[in-house]
Amino acid sequence: MYAVILTGGKQYKVSVDDEIFIEKLDTEAGQDIEFDRVLAIGDDSGIRAGQDAAKARVAGQIVKHGKNKKIDIVTYKAKKGYRRKAGHRQPYTKVRITAIHA
Repeated sequence: MYAVILTGGKQYKVSVDDEIFIEKLDTEAGQDIEFDRVLAIGDDSGIRAGQDAAKARVAGQIVKHGKNKKIDIVTYKAKKGYRRKAGHRQPYTKVRITAIHA
């Protein structure tokens, strides 16, 4: 069984025991979380979407908070000693999916 959830403006296809990286949430590590914006549910009988999937809930547990790898943009001018490095690290929350309640 899998579910498609919407969180942080992005869609994620998740199953039980999956670990996903989502936009940072303001909760502590180890807490339980429930995703109520379910777009679709898929199982052996087929795919349910729309109103049928809107009743479903996906439960998870927050594993940790962190930052993604830094994306470096390096510019330099040859023989002038000019070097510049810029980058960005997006904060994230790692979540383990514990159950899908359809």
